[in-house]
Amino acid sequence: MTPQELRALCLSFNAAVEDFPFNPETSVFKVLGKMFALSALDARPLTVNLKCDPDDAIRLRADHPGLVVPGWHMSKRHWNTVTADAGLPDRLVRELVEDSYDLVVAGLPRTERLRLDRP
Repeated sequence: MTPQELRALCLSFNAAVEDFPFNPETSVFKVLGKMFALSALDARPLTVNLKCDPDDAIRLRADHPGLVVPGWHMSKRHWNTVTADAGLPDRLVRELVEDSYDLVVAGLPRTERLRLDRP
């Protein structure tokens, strides 16, 4: 997956926006103010921090050693750092980004979730 593809994927979700709260090099993708992905899109290798179910996080780390690791500077229980351009199938990376978005949306208050469902 390329940086452009990763950015486009993250922005394809309903109400997703890109923000730069830490520095101009670090893209933070949010839905209604809550982060679901974080990446330095110009870095090599291309990595992205993604929210993950704790049980899935452990399994993914075991299945993809070195490519899926505990979230860098994040809660190690709930976040993984995924290397997006070095061997993982693009389909898996897309699924992990979507799962992260869905987990964040599920944690939003009901009224905000309902706003997302409106066309």
